[in-house]
Amino acid sequence: MNPVVLITGGSRGIGAAVVTRAAAAGWNVCLTYRGDEATAHDLVARARAAGVDALAVRADVAVEADVEAAFAAADAMGPLAGVVANAGVVVPKARVDTMTAQRVADVLAVNVVGAVVTCREAVRRLSTAHRGAGGSIVLVSSAAARLGAPGEYVDYAASKAAVDTLGTGLAKEVAGEGVRVNVVRPGIIDTDIHASGGQPDRVARIGPAVPVGRAGTADEVAAAVTWLLSDEASYCTGSVLDIAGGR
Repeated sequence: MNPVVLITGGSRGIGAAVVTRAAAAGWNVCLTYRGDEATAHDLVARARAAGVDALAVRADVAVEADVEAAFAAADAMGPLAGVVANAGVVVPKARVDTMTAQRVADVLAVNVVGAVVTCREAVRRLSTAHRGAGGSIVLVSSAAARLGAPGEYVDYAASKAAVDTLGTGLAKEVAGEGVRVNVVRPGIIDTDIHASGGQPDRVARIGPAVPVGRAGTADEVAAAVTWLLSDEASYCTGSVLDIAGGR
């Protein structure tokens, strides 16, 4: 039986690339999406064409019940072996002195609370302390966590720094229970998240200034994520891997 992986925010960008690579590697895939149902179901069809089982579940990770329902759907596909906490939001650029409490709360609800609840449900299924068979959790952070994103979205950067710490702490907490936890920290990646943050030109503007001279691709990040999910990364836990072209 193929192992099952749950990928939050799996309908676009890095999440969609992870779905594609995981399916090609023989994982049965359960992906969550929040709005783009057509794209999510197209990914499911392509994953099934690759010879694996696949399912798309509408879920907002800021809603605890939605996260629980997504895991229940994954459970119905078979024993869970991997989780990718990828769902995240970025909001239009702003200085901290103009931010409202509601804006910050909305970012934290998805990027931090959603990630913690996703990890909670993952550990309840994977940990040997909960009669699980072990497995891998990969958290998707951002290079903004160490760069700070001044003048753009310090609140987003702070939320991703929390994800880094979540990964580090949780890895140590469950290392003896058969669960590996790692973080990938993408830099400037060519996805539509920049447009959703009000900067559709951000990749073209910043990409050439990256030390390697270009923005990265979602597939380059997905390659690292699927490696961390695999047994080839069996001695890797508590790691934070920058995929940022030297930035």
